[in-house]
Amino acid sequence: MSLSVSNDGLVAATATDAAAAGSTALHRNGVDELPIFNVERVEMNFSVAAEFVAAQIANNVMILALSNGRILRIDLKRPEDIDDIDLPKRASEIGVIRRMFLDPTASHLFICTALGENYYLHSQSRQPRPLGQLRGVAIESIAWNPSLPTASTREILIGAADGNIYEAFIEPSTEFYKRDVKHLKNLRKLPDAPITGLWVDDLKGKNDVRRVMISTPGRLLHFVGKIGRSHDGSGSVFTKLFESEQPVIHELTRASTSASSSLVVSPDPADVSPHGTDVPDRAYAWLSSQGVFHGKLANHPADNSLGSKIFADSKMIAKSQVVTPTTAGRRKPSSTESIDALLLTQWHIISLVGSRVIASNRLTGAVISEHDVLGAGQRAIAFAMDMQERTFWLITTDAIFEVVARDEERDIWHIMMNSRQFDSALQYARTQTQRETVAAAYGDSLAQKGQWAKAAVLYGKSNKPFEDIALSIIDNNQPDALRQFLLTKLSGTKRTATIQRVIVASWLVEVFMAKLNSLDDTIITQAELAENLNTAESKALLGSVKKEYQDFIDKYKTDLDRKTAYGIISSHGRESELLYFANAVNDYNYVLSYWVQRERWAEALTVLKKQTDAEVFYRYSSVLMIHVGAEIVEILMRQSNLKQRSLIPALLEYNRNFSGEPNSQNQAIRYLNYVIFQLNSKDAAIHNTLVSIYAAHPSKDESGLLSYLQAQGDEPRYDADFALRLCIMHHRTLSCVHIYTSMGQYLQAVDLALSHDEVELAAVIADRPMSNPQLRKRLWLAVARKVIAKSDGIKTAIEFLKRCDLLKIEDLIPFFPDFVVIDDFKEEICRALEDYSRSIDNLKKEMDESSQTASNIKMDIAALAHRFAIVEPGEKCYICGLPLLSRQFFVFPCQHAFHSDCLGKKVLEHSGYGNSKKIRQLQTQIHKGLVNGAKREAVVAELDALVASACTLCGDFAIKMIDEPFITADDHPEEWVI
Repeated sequence: MSLSVSNDGLVAATATDAAAAGSTALHRNGVDELPIFNVERVEMNFSVAAEFVAAQIANNVMILALSNGRILRIDLKRPEDIDDIDLPKRASEIGVIRRMFLDPTASHLFICTALGENYYLHSQSRQPRPLGQLRGVAIESIAWNPSLPTASTREILIGAADGNIYEAFIEPSTEFYKRDVKHLKNLRKLPDAPITGLWVDDLKGKNDVRRVMISTPGRLLHFVGKIGRSHDGSGSVFTKLFESEQPVIHELTRASTSASSSLVVSPDPADVSPHGTDVPDRAYAWLSSQGVFHGKLANHPADNSLGSKIFADSKMIAKSQVVTPTTAGRRKPSSTESIDALLLTQWHIISLVGSRVIASNRLTGAVISEHDVLGAGQRAIAFAMDMQERTFWLITTDAIFEVVARDEERDIWHIMMNSRQFDSALQYARTQTQRETVAAAYGDSLAQKGQWAKAAVLYGKSNKPFEDIALSIIDNNQPDALRQFLLTKLSGTKRTATIQRVIVASWLVEVFMAKLNSLDDTIITQAELAENLNTAESKALLGSVKKEYQDFIDKYKTDLDRKTAYGIISSHGRESELLYFANAVNDYNYVLSYWVQRERWAEALTVLKKQTDAEVFYRYSSVLMIHVGAEIVEILMRQSNLKQRSLIPALLEYNRNFSGEPNSQNQAIRYLNYVIFQLNSKDAAIHNTLVSIYAAHPSKDESGLLSYLQAQGDEPRYDADFALRLCIMHHRTLSCVHIYTSMGQYLQAVDLALSHDEVELAAVIADRPMSNPQLRKRLWLAVARKVIAKSDGIKTAIEFLKRCDLLKIEDLIPFFPDFVVIDDFKEEICRALEDYSRSIDNLKKEMDESSQTASNIKMDIAALAHRFAIVEPGEKCYICGLPLLSRQFFVFPCQHAFHSDCLGKKVLEHSGYGNSKKIRQLQTQIHKGLVNGAKREAVVAELDALVASACTLCGDFAIKMIDEPFITADDHPEEWVI
């Protein structure tokens, strides 16, 4: 036997026919919507011989009791597996099963028969055990322990038909003689029997406090109090509560004891742990003869007043309001028809009225759907709810129906809004349109109460026309509310609505400026505002509004048009707000221009320190260099992305306005030196600028310029011609001398140095051209002329000129005056004559050696004509290996011999293009007989000279062949094996 199952593990169901289902699609906003509730018949793929007499469902487990005493336990996730359980005694002995009670975890099952026999079955067992201590007790209701234990029931409450309320602790035992009931105590007996409903919870985690609700046909009782400590079933925990606390009672007048009565509680919330501290309040409903009394099971305050609060907030739905059909064409209900059973969802009450299942909205009491389910002869035996899975079931004697809820919360927002529960309406609104509609209604409600600040925020999130809201706020003189409305509206406007965002943002700027001006006026005049704020409060409010403005600018700066914003803020004269906006949009040009125009140099530098845009530095460096040169240079030196060439105009402008202080205080020179020596700039424009500033300085001290020039070394980066012209123009003698020297113009350098009596400098320069002795001697002669002309004594001049090894006394004599006593330089003349004598002797010796060498050469040339070589008869050609004497050959002094043709081929292979071409031409002339006689002999001689110019094995040819292998493809490798 099995039930058919869908893919998600739930029981599959087939819808009843249209007449039985009684549900039609609703048409709303142009869309057909299925009804919230529908009753679907479950297809049963098993058959039984007896009728169903009782049923329960919990945690996806369905328990079915048959009239023959059998019990079926079906796991709806695996409906193909059905447990068949039998009671210890036959139905004829103990009576038909009357009722069953299954805990929310499907771990504990109570089975009650018509003859007062009660049995307990644990989920891990297949054998129900009789509860002897409860024999004869007609159980009508059970309140399970809030902790939902599975191993044992822990402390539970049992309500009997005679009005008694028992506390029991049941723990299954495997020992046959051991009782399952650890303790059983009668807590109280109510006069208005029976106990139709019981509920216990722990008020959201307060383990020592319990709430107990008890229902009878005419009364509903609410207990709150502390319980005793648990002793693992050894004693009662509810005795303390029932003895020390008095219940809050809701009682009906003229209640009928024959009518159906029950107490139901809404199931566990979806996706929330039922034991957590954030569990939303459950709902309860009490079915009585007069209708349905329902409300929220609030958890605060956790004392006796809680019951009064709950009952005061609860509502009664009259029986007539439920049982009257709402759909045209329905049969008229009997006047005696009443509500037989009740189920409760979070928002709806599902009632079983005769053959119909009627769903009513719990908040409004309105019937939203009804389904004529039961056919003729069918009787409902269970109207049950799965607390954990939030499913609802109707079971008859031969069929199973599921009450399916679809999108139960879809209309709750509208109901909440109509009942002015706007916060809850916003919570349950799903679509943007729904939230906007609730916000509009909520805003109207708050505006009517004068709470414009809160209303403005809600208006900003609503779909109410923008202009209507704005005009309403303005007409009521609520500028703060207008600001909040615009801010909220702007935050909710789509990014693609660019124009709308710009307009709203610009209006907000105007609103902020007006508010700030108003607060400033109040503070200045020390007057009180309309809101009765004093000056101190106005200052605090001013700071708050400024902060709000700054936050607005930071968040929505991209939605503001700069020109418009500047115009609005400037028209109100708000300097700090203007600058804050400019900084926020990174318009540093505007900020710098603002401070520079007002000559607020410190503020301008503060802004400039934060910049990285090079163009900003180029634009404002000129004016800042003039007024705060040292500070701006410090900032420039920290910037790594600048093109220093672009700063040259600012540096030159600064230099023109620089007074005659020392160069060490010139900030242009300081910056250029940093760029050249720290950044290693090679830009000639930078170097030329520094040279021009140094040269044009009014001071006669040229140490700075000279130090720079000397530091440039042999490869200066400045333009030498440009620097030379400047130095000449400004009479920078030492610098000119250095530039001439670096250019290699030693004559001009020495002449310039001597013209300014810089003899030592001229002597240093004269020693520079060491590779050109003639020039060096010429330079030293110029120095000598100056030294001799200025010298007071001949000896002093001669000692100075001894520094040059090229000058001789005869070179210096013309520079001395005509009347000079020879004794002053007699020693120098004698030393010079001795040098000449030694030179003459050396020349004679060299001439003798040259004559001997010439004689030896003549003898060698004469011997060449008689030179010969001996060739043995077996001598072979070193190229082809054939006998040498077989044809014309060449023999070299190194004793290598070659056939003339073999040698010619070898030379052609390794000669250059020109020699190869020449050799081929000469060979062609000889072989073709193009020349005869003496001319032929000359051609042969020329060819031999080309071919036999050197041995191919030990001459230049051998060097050219060094990269060729010793063993070639034509050789026999085996001959070379060692």
